[in-house]
Amino acid sequence: MTSASLRENNWTIPNVLTVSRILLTPGIVMAFADRRFDIAWVLFAVAGLTDALDGALARILKQRSNFGAMLDPLADKILLDTSFTCLAVQGWIPTWLAVLVVSRDVFIVGGLALLQYSGVDVQRGIKPVWFSKCATLVQIMLVLLIMVEHSLVVAYPELRLVLEGLVAVLTVITGVYYVHLGFKMIPQNGLHNH
Repeated sequence: MTSASLRENNWTIPNVLTVSRILLTPGIVMAFADRRFDIAWVLFAVAGLTDALDGALARILKQRSNFGAMLDPLADKILLDTSFTCLAVQGWIPTWLAVLVVSRDVFIVGGLALLQYSGVDVQRGIKPVWFSKCATLVQIMLVLLIMVEHSLVVAYPELRLVLEGLVAVLTVITGVYYVHLGFKMIPQNGLHNH
């Protein structure tokens, strides 16, 4: 009975939006592979919109959940890491920038998994900070700008350079912050319970 009610509680409107963001990612990749960049950027814009909506709705409808708190950043990482990889493969963004973004996320997810395995209550200890949300927003803006440039054949080189610089700086800052926070959360007796 309890597990059923827990399952029902997980299917809130914000969580459904978060899951839809994950499900849109393969569609973006397929549109990209078919060189339908107009479809790719529309799907990406819809996915970006769900990112803004799910957090707002969770607050307004008071439908925050542990499941949603874990799933939301994961959905962002899946969407953005996939998009940055596609853009780098196409040669539209510097490879080093894509490597930086993806590597940071791999370190964060790997570190969280390690902490969770060692018995640390990751959910209680790590809360999203404003500059991390800024990093996600700037990444979304950069991907959208580049997709729009290539589907509408327009160019905004100065804006792109500014966004690339912001993405790089914020990715490094948030990466260092979360690694530092992770190290502070490691139990005194190390990472093994056994």
